[in-house]
Amino acid sequence: MTKISLGAHPYLLGFDQLERLAERAAKGAEGYPPYNIEHFAPDGFRITLAVAGFAEDDISITMEDRQLVIRGRQAEEDGERVFLHRGIAARAFQRSFVLADGVDVTEARLENGLLNIDLTRVQPQQVVQTIPISRK
Repeated sequence: MTKISLGAHPYLLGFDQLERLAERAAKGAEGYPPYNIEHFAPDGFRITLAVAGFAEDDISITMEDRQLVIRGRQAEEDGERVFLHRGIAARAFQRSFVLADGVDVTEARLENGLLNIDLTRVQPQQVVQTIPISRK
């Protein structure tokens, strides 16, 4: 039996990147840092990441080809601290989310160890376009 990809269906022209988007979304399935995704009616979303111990300068947020990428790396500590127990994670992380066309980042805030990233979906205007038929 031959596997037909969704992007190869004859009625779905131009959707060949859909499978690649799904694969990219599946790659970011690690568990650190934990996060929440909230929906605000009608067209708002908020991603909240638990980033205790990270300062604003330790975190970068970028958009790379419709993919929201959040990276965190804490500055190297001087060797003066001696831990008897170290249970607070201080490792670097990268968390990514694939955003649909028309979803834009509106704001990012770091407060009380939580990084909040607000997103909104912009409704596209419906446009009817007439295509002229040319003669040879």
